This record gives sequence, structure tokens and C-alpha cells, in this order.
Amino acid sequence: MALPLSSSRRTTYRLLAVSAAAALGLSACGGSSGSSGAAAGSNYPTGTITMVVPFSAGGPTDTVARLVAEPMSKTLGQQIIVQNVEGAGGTLGAGEVAKAKNDGYKILMHHIGMSTAPALYSTLAFKPLESFQTVGLVTEVPMTIISKKDLPPTNFKELVEYVKANKEKVTYANAGIGSASQLCGLLIEKAFGVDLTEVPYKGTGPAMTDLVGGQVDFMCDQTTNTSAQIKPGKVKAFAVTTSERVKSLPDIPTTTEAGMPELKVGVWHGLYAPAGTPEAVVKKLTDALAAALKEPKVIEKMADLGTAPEAADQVNPAAHTAKLKAQLDLWTPVIKAAGVKAA
Repeated sequence: MALPLSSSRRTTYRLLAVSAAAALGLSACGGSSGSSGAAAGSNYPTGTITMVVPFSAGGPTDTVARLVAEPMSKTLGQQIIVQNVEGAGGTLGAGEVAKAKNDGYKILMHHIGMSTAPALYSTLAFKPLESFQTVGLVTEVPMTIISKKDLPPTNFKELVEYVKANKEKVTYANAGIGSASQLCGLLIEKAFGVDLTEVPYKGTGPAMTDLVGGQVDFMCDQTTNTSAQIKPGKVKAFAVTTSERVKSLPDIPTTTEAGMPELKVGVWHGLYAPAGTPEAVVKKLTDALAAALKEPKVIEKMADLGTAPEAADQVNPAAHTAKLKAQLDLWTPVIKAAGVKAA
């Protein structure tokens, strides 16, 4: 015969039962942070995604972002809005995304500047390898060395000679400290053996406007920004900074062909999310990016702009992180040796 339970023992058993039920409930719902992240990822996205471009509208990186945003939106089933947050050589927009909630609703399209910022800026609101989760590489854009239409040189060799002979008065336009055009200028200085008189602008758009208008002499910028000016003859083109000629600009020799293989640079672009973004969310973004880069319209448009989507095996976080690490190692000593500082 069972003995009656005291009130204190009944209370103890009741508490144990409640605890057991709670534990079972947590287990069934996925109580660990990793499981909750997976659950969040399974529903992602449920609203609009903002893709931040840390440069001006109409520039090369903005062009790349808008090319992939639309097909990515279709794959994800939610709209991706491109937002331009320009300033401080791309660090302002990057810093905004680094501080954003890591839920996949604010992402970043950035270029080579992600790997040069630590050497250029004494203080940054982010650390490239720690503040972001890489999503995948997008494209690597060749650069072209171009000049105003009436500059005397007619080929790359003559350009080198002209710049050396007139180094006191020749002006080199760029999109500001840390921009791809400024980085290319550092390599030109090293290859030509001169110190250029730089004319910095707030973006490639105004720099190109003044080059076409003849206010500055020459510059080096991405084919996504220069092709539209080269093809109708609004500027002179001397070389592309790649090992192979650009298909959409077949008449322009490479710097290797022109005898300066050391003058080689491509502007790579990658997609980022804030650090700590759930793996399931990152995978959906990566898959959407990979699908976008396979779209015939995207491939065709990139070809028109002198570039191409990254190879499929590069559109993933691992390849992207490896590229970022290698580029940090490449550019840090170059920038420090040049003594360039943004702030």
C-alpha cells in the first residue's frame, strides 16, 4: 500500500515534472543557438534585403551590384534594394554593414578596397577578416589606362615616354584615396619610375567627366567604367592591366604585351554579410549569387563591360576568404612603401 505524500514532497515532484517538460520542449524546438540559427535560415528571407554599395551611384561597383541584385531577388523571392553609402574611400558603407544585425537583411558589395583599407586608414570601424562573413566572389574587372582625347601619345610606349618627359605638368585623375584608380596609380608610379601629380575626385564619375572634357590628362580605371567612353572614341586607350586582352576591347594591348608585365591589377568584387550571420542564411545568399552569375543576361552585360563572372568554384565563402587574405598580404606592403595614408 502506497504511503500518502507529504505536501513538500508533492511540491518537489511537481517542480521536477515541470522542469522535465521544459527540457523536452526546448529539445523539440531546437534550444541551442545553432539550431535556432538554422531555423531562422529556413525561413529567410521574409522581407526586403538591402545591398550596400560603399561608393557613388553609377560607378563600377554600383554597376556590378545592380547587375546581380535583380536575379538574386528572383531566386530569394524577396526584393534586394541597392543602397549607396559613399564616403571615406568605401569605409563608411562597409562600417555600417559591419555594425548591422547579422540576420542577412543588410549585406555589402565591396571591391579590392576591402583589402587595402587597413593599410590606408589608421583607425577603422571594422576588420576585414573579423567583422564580416564572406559570401562569395563576384567578378574581377580589368583596368584600362586611358587619357584625354588630345593627349599627344598614340601608344603605350609613347605614353610612358611622354609622362616621364612631362612629369611636372602631367595630371593623373583618380577617384580618391583608397579607390581602385588610385591603387593603379601607385603601380604606374612604380612601373614608370615617376611621381604623379594626382587630381583626386569624389568618385569615378566626376573623374571621367573631367577626363573626357580635357581638364585632366590620364587615369586608370575599371573597364566597367571606361568601356562606354573607349568604344566611341571619347578617350584614348593605351593598355589593359591583365595578362590577356579583353574580348570586348580586342584592339587594346595588355601591359604585358607593352613590356610592363609588373603593371598588372584587377579589381575583384565580393559579397559580404555581417560576422555571425547564420550559416543557413549565408548559404542561401551564396546560392542566389551563384545562380545570378549563371544568368545569360548577366554574363552578356559583364562581357560588354569588359569582364566576366567569377568561376563557379570561387563563388563561395572559403574561396572568398582565401582571396581576401592573399590581397591583404599583397597590398599592405605596397601601400606602406608608398607612404600613402587616408586618415
